Amino acid sequence: MSKRILVIEDQEDNRRILRDLLTSVGYELIEAVTGDTGVTMAEKHRPDLILMDIQLPGLDGYEATRRIKANPELRPIPIIAVTSFALSGDDIKAYKAGFDAYVTKPYVPRQLLAKIREYLPASDS
Repeated sequence: MSKRILVIEDQEDNRRILRDLLTSVGYELIEAVTGDTGVTMAEKHRPDLILMDIQLPGLDGYEATRRIKANPELRPIPIIAVTSFALSGDDIKAYKAGFDAYVTKPYVPRQLLAKIREYLPASDS
């Protein structure tokens, strides 16, 4: 059974890049374009991992992550920030909000996959 990843990203080009990358290696993808929708989809679909942009319309990635991590049933889901926020201290702010990892855009696809695999090891099946 393939692992399910929820991508919360408002830019279609960025979602398409992630979609192509992740489906090419066998992950199932769910997509949301706002933080509010992302929180709802996390509750409904219980993904194995979440890739979250920080700069989102309405509810930003920090607050969406806080809400997901506040739910005891969703708290174990790893959330990786995939963001263009790369100033000094942005990573610390992300970790304080509850992100498990932090990847800056533009990213190297191979490095993003390696980070995902730290949380979703490949199965032997």
